[in-house]
Amino acid sequence: MKQDDLDFFKALLSKRLEELLNQADDTVSGMTDQKENFPDPTDRAALEADRNFMLRIRDRENKLIKKIKKALDRIEAGTFGICDTCGEDISVERIKARPVTTQCIDCKTKQEAMENALGL
Repeated sequence: MKQDDLDFFKALLSKRLEELLNQADDTVSGMTDQKENFPDPTDRAALEADRNFMLRIRDRENKLIKKIKKALDRIEAGTFGICDTCGEDISVERIKARPVTTQCIDCKTKQEAMENALGL
């Protein structure tokens, strides 16, 4: 992969990481600042449902943060854009679509087919 491409993906991933970390901070402060006391159980249940939904979103974002950090590590190590499974180059188009990917489209397709066959 060309150095210009690596620089582009490093900037893209760094920006996305910063956005996710800022959102996580906002969520934590927003959840700890609120001191609601709802006499109506329905209102309380709605608040709890909203909080649970936000926590599930943040959990998914936390997993993405970890993947972004690993992708940045791969850029530094010189292994970014190389498929973990077959060792071939991952197409730039695939990396643009999913910058944290670790597999080329062929290997990922095979993995998903295997997971579907096993019912995972």
